[in-house]
Amino acid sequence: MSAGAAHAGPTRAGFVALAGRPNVGKSTLVNAIVGQKVAIVSDKPQTTRRAIRGIAMRGNAQLVLVDLPGVQRPRDALTQRMQSRVEREFGDADAALLLLNGEQGVGPGDRFIAGALARADVPVAVVVNKIDRLDEAHTLAALQAAAELGVSDEIFPLSARKGTGVEELVEYLVALLPHSPYLFDVDDPSDQADEVLFAELIREQILRRTFQEVPHAVEVVVEEIDDSREDLVRVQARAWVEAESQKGILIGSQGRMIKAIGTAARRELERQLGVQVHLDLAVRVRRGWRGDDGLLDRLGIE
Repeated sequence: MSAGAAHAGPTRAGFVALAGRPNVGKSTLVNAIVGQKVAIVSDKPQTTRRAIRGIAMRGNAQLVLVDLPGVQRPRDALTQRMQSRVEREFGDADAALLLLNGEQGVGPGDRFIAGALARADVPVAVVVNKIDRLDEAHTLAALQAAAELGVSDEIFPLSARKGTGVEELVEYLVALLPHSPYLFDVDDPSDQADEVLFAELIREQILRRTFQEVPHAVEVVVEEIDDSREDLVRVQARAWVEAESQKGILIGSQGRMIKAIGTAARRELERQLGVQVHLDLAVRVRRGWRGDDGLLDRLGIE
């Protein structure tokens, strides 16, 4: 990743951390601001496991959006690491967003995060997302509940999915950024390595098709990317699960499930790369991987 691209005139750059309960729409908002897919989206909790940085340019400003795992009570080494990463990112950010789900209202989890942000000594804005699903009365009630959290006077109603209200939020965030050289190359939409992004895009298709314990027990690792041909990229990936029963679910009757996942993932990779992709996807059992600190280190889940 090259840093500090030259640009005429004074430049601004900084980090904005996105915090919220699982499934409030953080990844959707990051993708909307960046203008392309850098974070996977699913209705399953724990979809985001790493802090994913999306990089958005607006004039002479570079906004680095940190899509954090949903704040939750840690249950194992994996979720403990996710929670610790959230708290570290608060401290390192130039600004923070607290995302609320307008449909669900404010709950104990939102109040817990608001308290953590209040202790972080960083400018905070509150986003009430999913207003496209609310009538006027429910929108006003959601905005009032957001104000009562007391964490910020800056409250933005928006729909990350439709883009409504997103640019007003971006203008506010840009004004908070310090004067600084650019932190990343202006052409990079994310700081993720290709192996990580490709693995996440494959995992997204697994999340969309599996239920109960399987989504939480799956990790995808891309072992090889061969782009020696201009018109074809070969990707070799492995989906890890924790039990033989989960492997059976993921493969499906006569291999139908893994074939459907592989086809959908290949199409998503082709959309991302703009060339034909050959995806070799296999399933392996690795018992207890979520509690294996050495393995979590190798997976980049800090």
